[in-house]
Amino acid sequence: MDWPQLRADFPILNQEVHGHPLVYFDNAASSQKPRQVIDALVHYYQHDHANVHRGLHELSMRATDAFEATRKKVARFIGAAREEEIIYTRGTTEGINLVAQVWSSQYLKPGDVILLTGMEHHSNLVPWQLAAKRSGAVVKHIPVLENGTLDLEAAESLLNEQVKVFACVHISNSLGTINPVKELCGKARALGAMTLVDGAQAVGHVPVNVQDIGCDFYAFSGHKMCAPTGIGALYGRYELLEKMDPWHGGGEMITTVTMETAAYKAPPAKFEAGTPNIADVIGLGAAIDYLESIGMENIQAHGLELTAYAYAQMQTLPGIRILGPEQPRASLIAFALDCAHPHDLVEFANTYGLALRGGHHCTQPLMKRFKLPGTSRASFYFYNTQAEVDQMMNILNQAVKFFS
Repeated sequence: MDWPQLRADFPILNQEVHGHPLVYFDNAASSQKPRQVIDALVHYYQHDHANVHRGLHELSMRATDAFEATRKKVARFIGAAREEEIIYTRGTTEGINLVAQVWSSQYLKPGDVILLTGMEHHSNLVPWQLAAKRSGAVVKHIPVLENGTLDLEAAESLLNEQVKVFACVHISNSLGTINPVKELCGKARALGAMTLVDGAQAVGHVPVNVQDIGCDFYAFSGHKMCAPTGIGALYGRYELLEKMDPWHGGGEMITTVTMETAAYKAPPAKFEAGTPNIADVIGLGAAIDYLESIGMENIQAHGLELTAYAYAQMQTLPGIRILGPEQPRASLIAFALDCAHPHDLVEFANTYGLALRGGHHCTQPLMKRFKLPGTSRASFYFYNTQAEVDQMMNILNQAVKFFS
């Protein structure tokens, strides 16, 4: 794989920040966009823009064709059984909220258990807290061990007949932990629980097949996998989507309307009221084309290699504490230095052109579990290089001297 050539597809990376070459290691927050995705957006607005599913003219038909072609690409990319199982959303957060509000309002009752893990992003925690408040259900958590993995012995007892919802992050944005979602979803479904996986940090980094995982729902964001912001997708098993009520009401999600009532279209239209985010859906399709041209197995292998290289070097820093397991680990490393608060370290790194992330990473309960106010995080993608890791190490060594 010609990684330097691929890097050239990202014009934003070819710049200096504060007089230093940019090193962008904040990919877990949002990835950069290749020229192919940017060009797809420009082409749409310059040649094809019109509303979808409504017009009988040429531009509307072009826009609709491109819009629905992306749905097929998403279904293929994550191994869904059919394209009608893909609902466009603004991102992971909206997808989880859709399920937590609609499914839970129909099926949860007082005393039911919503089982999560202790490493969930707020996006997969707060919606369930709200669902529990509405329904009278109870939220419980699988504990996180000191090495940053789930306590699977505790999970054995927590996964029981009272559990009606099991929701779990695929890859932790704060630990790099890769959870055994297939095993856990299989156990939950055997008990009759509905299962949802937060794939925000996984779908752009590792091959994902929702049928192999065996989950009922899988939510992810486009902007972490080279697509624009404001677009994502929710996979749902079609049998469940058919039984669920609509989320939002409005145009294009109905078959007939009277002054008193309405009848709804079949999924996914039932969940996509109003004019959608057409351009960014097309951008998501271009991002999938781009990632598939590289190969998700190649992207995963490059990420693992780069992370192992960085992990080995970072262990040599004095006073460092790295969270999460050494192996298996996804392509991010969150750490704390004895000598500096994460925010101070990230601001120091920024003066040298290094983009890290500092803070609680929207996982405040997890930070409390590890008795930390937050961490610094370096997260990698396929356009990053070992030379950039070396540059990061030079900056971190300077930071240790500066703050000590």
